[in-house]
Amino acid sequence: MARRTRRPALVAAPVVLVALVLGAVLTSVANRGGAFGLPDAAPSAAATAAAAPSSAAAPPSTSNATPATSGSALAVLATLPVKGKAPMTGYVRTARFGAAWLDVDRNGCDTRDDVLRRDLTDVAGSRCTVRSGVLHDPYTGRTIHFVRGEGTSTAVQIDHVVPLADAWRTGAQRLSQAQRIALANDPINLFAVDGPTNGQKSDGDAATWLPPSTAFRCTYIAHQVGVKRAYGLWVTPAEKAAMQRILTACPSTPAPASRISSLVSTGSGATPAASSSAGAQ
Repeated sequence: MARRTRRPALVAAPVVLVALVLGAVLTSVANRGGAFGLPDAAPSAAATAAAAPSSAAAPPSTSNATPATSGSALAVLATLPVKGKAPMTGYVRTARFGAAWLDVDRNGCDTRDDVLRRDLTDVAGSRCTVRSGVLHDPYTGRTIHFVRGEGTSTAVQIDHVVPLADAWRTGAQRLSQAQRIALANDPINLFAVDGPTNGQKSDGDAATWLPPSTAFRCTYIAHQVGVKRAYGLWVTPAEKAAMQRILTACPSTPAPASRISSLVSTGSGATPAASSSAGAQ
């Protein structure tokens, strides 16, 4: 029987021993870092950031909060009182807010014609009587050709941005008669608009009605806030939430200031003026 040779095993043993010794040396070098004059490997940027202490607090997230500019409608909204709606007891449009329309700024023209002249283009007529013009309706984006007359004047109506009934429910009951008349004729509370759309709005607040044109909603809500501030009116919780939702998209939109409300506080009164009542709210 042939005799088996064991030489390969004898040759492999020294090779394994050399490998073990070399591995131990390399491990020692890695653990000692600067041994043999080799520089340490630079730590990764992620590791450095994780290990280094923070020198300043991280900026707050703005994903759910929009900063309000001082004097903006969003900032003013935060200062308005929040309450529920008062009852409509005692509300009568003419008795509480005066006839439509008066001359509260004493320029000799009634409020309706003042607003038509302000909001229409290509106006024709006398200084205090707008006979015709073109309205680029802010509520719908439509172009309306206005012609004064029986059956045509109502195509363009004057909207109270804060409806008078809503004003009554949110604090106007406590105002003087002169203040309520000023509120009903204040230019910051009035827009010339499409008649049917104004009818659809009725006396809805921001929680129940907004202009169909989304591009105008920031301006619309900013005017509501300005009126509520000027006349000391409050907002309901649902109304405030709706206003805030709109204004967070335009946090720098200013709340307009009222010149008429300051005239009332100095004792100036409203002067009656003959006018068509078309579009009165």
